[in-house]
Amino acid sequence: MKGRKRHIVVDTLGLLLAVLVHAADIQDRDGAKPLLRRLRGHAGRLRLIWADAGYAGKLVDWTHRVCHWTLEIVRRRDLVNGFEVLPRRWVVERTFAWLGRYRRLSKDYEQLPQSSESMILLAMINLMSCRLAGTR
Repeated sequence: MKGRKRHIVVDTLGLLLAVLVHAADIQDRDGAKPLLRRLRGHAGRLRLIWADAGYAGKLVDWTHRVCHWTLEIVRRRDLVNGFEVLPRRWVVERTFAWLGRYRRLSKDYEQLPQSSESMILLAMINLMSCRLAGTR
């Protein structure tokens, strides 16, 4: 199957903590497990993760049992028609928008998922460096 899925974990400011890119035919909740395993040894103060409904189900229990974190699913209200800004969910969407401003990430140009992950890391390094330097 063609296509890729990008999973990212960000802090409350939207800065990247971990990234994983894989084939689009893998379910979100299955693709999140390797990402959370990757993050497990590097995020000592992490206690709570917010995620959208695509990550609901057995992943919530798995995250608590294996990683000792709380995975809280942010759900849309059924009564709302159309678009609704969801609490905390917009932080990840804003980060994806920041990454989308980089030409190499605007479309999937990379051959390998690892190359795509590297480009995401480079884009975030550039973004954070510019912020530290006070440049745009």
